[in-house]
This record gives sequence, structure tokens and C-alpha cells, in this order.
Amino acid sequence: MVLENLGNSLREVLKKVGMAREINPELIKEIVRDIQRALLQADVNVKLVLRLTKAVEKRALEEKPPEGVNPREHVIKIIYEELVGILGHPKKISLKSQTIMMVGLYGQGKTTTCGKLAKYFQKHGLNVALIAGDVHRPAAHDQLQQLATATNAGFYGERGETRAPKIVREGLAKMQNYEVKIIDTSGRHALESDLIEEIKRVAAVAKPDEIFLVIDATIGQQAGPQAKAFHEAVGITGVIITKLDGSAKGGGALSAVAETQAPIVCIGVGEHIDDLEDFEPTRFISRLLGMGDLQTLLEKIKETGSEEKIEEQAKKMIAGKFTLKDMYEQMENLTNIGPLQKLISFLPLGGNLDNKQIEETQARLKKFKVIMDSMTDEELENPNLIKGSRILRIARGAGVDTKEVRELLKYYEMSKRAARGIMSDRKMRKQLEKQMKNFQP
Repeated sequence: MVLENLGNSLREVLKKVGMAREINPELIKEIVRDIQRALLQADVNVKLVLRLTKAVEKRALEEKPPEGVNPREHVIKIIYEELVGILGHPKKISLKSQTIMMVGLYGQGKTTTCGKLAKYFQKHGLNVALIAGDVHRPAAHDQLQQLATATNAGFYGERGETRAPKIVREGLAKMQNYEVKIIDTSGRHALESDLIEEIKRVAAVAKPDEIFLVIDATIGQQAGPQAKAFHEAVGITGVIITKLDGSAKGGGALSAVAETQAPIVCIGVGEHIDDLEDFEPTRFISRLLGMGDLQTLLEKIKETGSEEKIEEQAKKMIAGKFTLKDMYEQMENLTNIGPLQKLISFLPLGGNLDNKQIEETQARLKKFKVIMDSMTDEELENPNLIKGSRILRIARGAGVDTKEVRELLKYYEMSKRAARGIMSDRKMRKQLEKQMKNFQP
């Protein structure tokens, strides 16, 4: 989960508000202190923290809840809105033919992000070429070429050439049939004059539609001055923040960049080539607070092409026809969408599960799949057949104890009963049938 410690702390604040008997000045002061502590631990700037919490305190004490909203819900809404407010206005990446130039210092994840961005455009139906304009880091050419191979993107580079503008000019000419051209450029340990000059020369040749700055979230508040310096030097059009999944300083990086008015376009939330997301402050804070992000989840389902299978399985559940084979396919679909820990963060209250619970659930589902691999098609289609000697055979084939096979069957029956219970409510059933009919993520 992105910024896990911050999320846990803020969810505790919301829980305190939700369980309060009444909203009074003492409670407001207490939750304000809790929010301050949580944000400071996430490396958010002190002045920004004070500004945000003063706004929360003032609004919570002075604003009257709208009609139909109780005071607790209103305070939670205020906290949500003020947190969204510190993250600035996002910028959507245009899904059109364009040239993008990537800039940044050494070690920020710039070359890797070129590959992730290529994958991002490919998911949206655009073909992409990567151009190796980093002439200073020896491994940059090979790394970018490997990423191009992994993503089936076009590639151009000249190993040994030290003139970046020449590579970029020839690369754009060779890759002109590709809709999106992404140019990797050299970095430095600091924003030095020779780096600025090289970037300016490359930009003069490339005439890019976008110049994206790549910043590592682990640098925290220093992301702000870095974004400002690059913007003043070459006029960046957007920022991509990497390594946000494991950084305690991620809150500092996000808020610091937002303070510079440089729009954040994407965030890196993992090591895999698919782990690049559009930055939407409302969705981001919603997930952080444990409110879920169903829209992003639906988009991820659509990307994997799983929506038709999920729709078909839902219809089977509505009709009461749900087999072990269907359950196996459900698990496969979940695996295609992403790690369980990430999926759970998209669900309301998903953040209430700790890492240990999620890991145990993931290991359990993995074992269940191994057990089902030892079953025949007949058994998967008709689980009622699985008794006595069949259980023993399946257990031996899967390398597990017979009690674990029975545990799987119990899990299946519980899932089936739960689905049947939901479907027995006529109103709920009609609503789900309507949703399935109009299911268009």
C-alpha cells in the first residue's frame, strides 16, 4: 500500500471521529494533533502541516453540516477535502501522437520509468519507441534496450556515441512511424550547468511536446527544490514520482512538488513494468484513508481484459451456478489484475487489513489453486463428488494434508452460500443484474 504508515495513522484518526459520541472542541483539537503527527512523520513540510490542520480545525468548529449529513461524517469529509487540497492539481497524460523527453538526476528511476511509460501508452493502444539519449551512464543504453524488448517497443541508440543531440535527431528520424517517442536523457548527481546545457540542446533538436521530470519519493521534501530548479532551467510540463510504494518520505515528495505548482502526472507504485498510475489526488487520498478506489480497480480489470469473465462469473453466481472451476478462474483473474495487497487497497475498508493478514490470505489462495490443479475437470465442475478416496488422491497429488482439501471445500461452500444469501434479496439481485447488464468499466 502506498505510504502505509501514513495511511494507518490517518485511518485511526477517522476511526476516532466515527466512534465519537459527539463532535466537540476537545475532540477536534485531539484529531488535529493526530493529523499533525501523522503528516510530520511522513516528512510533509511543517508550514504546510500547520496550514492544513488550522483549516481542518477552523472548518470543523465553524461549518454546519449540510442537511442529511451528521457531524461525524462532516468532519471526515473536511479532513478528506483538506488532504486532497495539499496535493495540487494533477495533469492528465494526453493519449495522442507525441514526443516526450524525460529528465532527472542520477538514481531517480528515469530509465526504468521510460519503460513503464511505454507500457502505459501501449495499454491505451498507442505504439511507442524508446530513444537512448543518456550518453554518460554506461549501462543506460543496454537497460533501455532491454526495456524496449520487454515491452515490445521500438528502440534506437548508438553505443559509444557521446553527442546526445545527434542520437536524438537520428532516432526521431528512424522512429518517425511510431506514435509516441520517449527520449531518455543523461542525469547528474546535481543540477549542474553542463547538464542544463545538454538538456537544452536535446530539447532544441527534439522539440518535445512534454518534458517530464522523474523524482524519487525517498528524497522527501527535497523533491520541491529539485522540481523548481528543473522547471526554471528547462520548463518541465509534468512530474513523475517514483518509488512511492515503499517510501516513508512519500508524503513530503508529493506535497513538496505540489507546492511548486508543477503538475504531478504519474506515480510509480512498485517495481513491475505495470506499476505506473495516473495521479489523481481524490483517488489517492481515498485509498490512503481506507475509503477504496473502485474506479481505478475497474480500469485495471479492463486493462487485463478480465471484465467479460468477471461478468460471466457474476451471472453464474446470480443464477446459483458456481463451481470450483469458476472459483479457480476468479483467483486467476485476481492474479492477472495485480498483487492481493494492492487490490485490497482499492476496496473500501481494505486498509484495515494488516500485511500479515494479507500475506496469509495470499498464501492460502495459492495453496487452494495447487489443490484444485490436482482435481479432474469432472470434480471441478461437480464438487459434490469429492469425498473419501477422492480427497485422499487429491491431497497426495497436491502434496498437502487431507484436512487442507476439506478446508478448500469448506471455503467453496461458504463462498457459495454467501453469494446465494446476497442473491436471495430480490432488490439486491435486480440491482446486480442491472449492473452486470450495463457493466462498462
